[in-house]
Amino acid sequence: MIATHPDVPSSDHRAAVAAGFLGWTLDAFDFFLVVFSLTSIAAEFGRTDAEVAISLTLTLAFRPVGAFIFGLMADRYGRRLPLMLDLVFFSIIEIATGLVHSYTAFLVLRALFGIGMGAEWGVGASLAMEKAPSGRRGILSGLLQEGYAFGYLLAAGCFFLVFPRFGWRPMFFVGGLPALLALYVRFQVKESAVWERTRKTNWRDLFTEIASHWRLFLFITLLMALMNSTSHGTQDLYPTFLQRDWHFTPEARAALTAFSMVGAIVGGIVTGLISDRIGRRPAIAGALILAVLAIPIWAFAPNLVVLWIGAFVMQFLVQGAWGVIPAHITELSPDAVRGFLPGFAYQCGACLASVIPLIEAEIAKHMSYARSMALTALVVFLLAAVVALMGTEKRGARFG
Repeated sequence: MIATHPDVPSSDHRAAVAAGFLGWTLDAFDFFLVVFSLTSIAAEFGRTDAEVAISLTLTLAFRPVGAFIFGLMADRYGRRLPLMLDLVFFSIIEIATGLVHSYTAFLVLRALFGIGMGAEWGVGASLAMEKAPSGRRGILSGLLQEGYAFGYLLAAGCFFLVFPRFGWRPMFFVGGLPALLALYVRFQVKESAVWERTRKTNWRDLFTEIASHWRLFLFITLLMALMNSTSHGTQDLYPTFLQRDWHFTPEARAALTAFSMVGAIVGGIVTGLISDRIGRRPAIAGALILAVLAIPIWAFAPNLVVLWIGAFVMQFLVQGAWGVIPAHITELSPDAVRGFLPGFAYQCGACLASVIPLIEAEIAKHMSYARSMALTALVVFLLAAVVALMGTEKRGARFG
């Protein structure tokens, strides 16, 4: 039976979901600026594509650090303060990326950005999902998660408009915007009532509670490793695939990836809504099985029309599965550690999946990018579907 939250004003949960959505949007925007600019950054620093792809791996690898630090803060001091601090932190790092003039400094900044990126999701998702009415948690989860796809879409638009005229550096200066979002959180978003009712009053009790849920932590970490592999395996080197295998111009690459992100946004919301009806696990697994069937038209399209259709369908399904994740793993997590456990497990999974872009780039040295991406996608889609079905189902769990 699905519980309701009559005590949560609609304007309050909308503000929390909006803050989480926009924070994740701006995180993804910066991450995918590197994806779009990978070959140009490599050329400026005199490096190969694979060497610059290491920066993507570093960003993913350092995300658990941010989730650990800010997640603990979220369970001890509330959700709002760490969220505001993080928004200012990664704004500064993003602007600095546009000013960097050495390959080593670039890698350091991308590692620091990983800390900020890792912090935002767990804190923002716990705040939003704790405020969302449980009967609509799936669809709001889809909206929240697809901030990531919307950030990809904005990065594609920025690349289309800015890169051909000014190069890759000015695109990162837009990164000052998250600092303004911190003001929105400060004045429009209230603290989580669930946290206020269930918080631990000292660090010892908090760490004891965290340690008692180690099995759940390992399960969510495994699920998130595979889910991150599905996402990064189909997105990170896709613009490079379009350049190398299809000889697309920068404008054409931006247009096609932007179109695929429209599919991602729609897929996340639709699948999130479906998960409110049939459950989180079957919604995730079903979307991933359908994604396996979409691999041929995505990676081996015989013409441009099929290529565009394949890109849209693939992201509709992959991000459809992802749209269920914020609701699913926050529902699995106990109240007292919801700021820390799902976010830290998510980012540990992202760390394990951080080698995916590098693996694909290395495999592509020996075969086409199409074959490299198709092989990776097939393996991770099937494994992620199986693990999702192995877990428990807590759709509509009452928080607090």
